[in-house]
Amino acid sequence: MFEFKGFNLIKGQEIDLKIEEKVPADEEKGFVPAYKYDMVLHGTSTKVGFIDIRIGYCEGLYYGGHIGYTVLEPYRGNSYSVKACNLIKQVAEAHDMDKLYITCNPDNDPSKRTCEKLGLVLKEIIDLPPHNDMYQQGEKQKCIYEWVL
Repeated sequence: MFEFKGFNLIKGQEIDLKIEEKVPADEEKGFVPAYKYDMVLHGTSTKVGFIDIRIGYCEGLYYGGHIGYTVLEPYRGNSYSVKACNLIKQVAEAHDMDKLYITCNPDNDPSKRTCEKLGLVLKEIIDLPPHNDMYQQGEKQKCIYEWVL
């Protein structure tokens, strides 16, 4: 049975991750549990972005990814997404996950650079299946990066 772990504050050198919400699984919708964090400048409450991690494995996560992140525009160019991914990785490890997927649209060069800086392997660029929610919202392809922990 799944249990959320502490991880309310994950401290880094330049940024910290402060828990925003712990979202339980929704088995009816096929959603796994997730931790949602604000990225803040270290030791402050200045929000520079947000990141979340979904715990578990299912078809939807192959296309949607385990980790999602956004850095607010004034703070871009500081590799905060890379730093946040490296911090949040310990949550996955605490839940005995051995690999994570991070996905992005083929035209999202900043996200692709983040994956490359993390040393992730581009597994494939895949056409989304028509039954997928992202496909139904107009997205057609995803770059699938694999992170072996």
